Amino acid sequence: MTRREKGGFWVGLAATVFYPLTAIGKRAYLGAEKIPRHGPAVLVMNHISHLDPVVDAVFVHRQKRVPRFFLKDSLKKVPVFGRIVTGSGQIPVSRGSSAAGDSLKHAHEALAEGKVIVIYPEGTITKDPAGWPKKSYTGAARLALQNDVPVIPVARWGTNQIFNGYTKKFTPFPRKRITHLVGDPLDLSAYDGANPRSASTLREITELMMDRVTELLAEIRQEEPPAKKPADGS
Repeated sequence: MTRREKGGFWVGLAATVFYPLTAIGKRAYLGAEKIPRHGPAVLVMNHISHLDPVVDAVFVHRQKRVPRFFLKDSLKKVPVFGRIVTGSGQIPVSRGSSAAGDSLKHAHEALAEGKVIVIYPEGTITKDPAGWPKKSYTGAARLALQNDVPVIPVARWGTNQIFNGYTKKFTPFPRKRITHLVGDPLDLSAYDGANPRSASTLREITELMMDRVTELLAEIRQEEPPAKKPADGS
């Protein structure tokens, strides 16, 4: 039997809070066995709702791993939740400051320690009304180039039907199905030795990652994705 990765008090507290919250939806985990039960990994996911981090955290935790997310540094100031963020080893992101680059440094350190990083390359929830991934940032590609770890695409669908972040519409009932579909680790061997500072290389890897996530999302939805990604919107 695979032993659960130890998370400590704050991870346990987060689980106590988050697990009941995710009961708002009916879960379906497809291909979850592809997530390594030990050792480092980067999970690349789409972002469709502000509910995603909670739902995705429980999804990863159910695979006996402790997820590490990139979260806004300001969340550390929120009572109780801020202590959970800090105590559970989440990675603060100080956007627009001189410390903005520290988040990737902390992510590299977490991978070196054998942790699982969950990253949303889109940065924010998609602005596409149909929920397809938008043009993404290259941070995940940087992690992939500089760390010899599995990079695993994961698509998730259903959280947006419960809470739409742009219309602010909250529709918990009837209960919606939230599906996670995990793909095979990406083969990035063609980029071995590539320059991690090359903008074109980083963009190419980012597109490869998100194309695969989009394919998985299309499989869940049983729909064809648009030929062109929605604009960044930032």
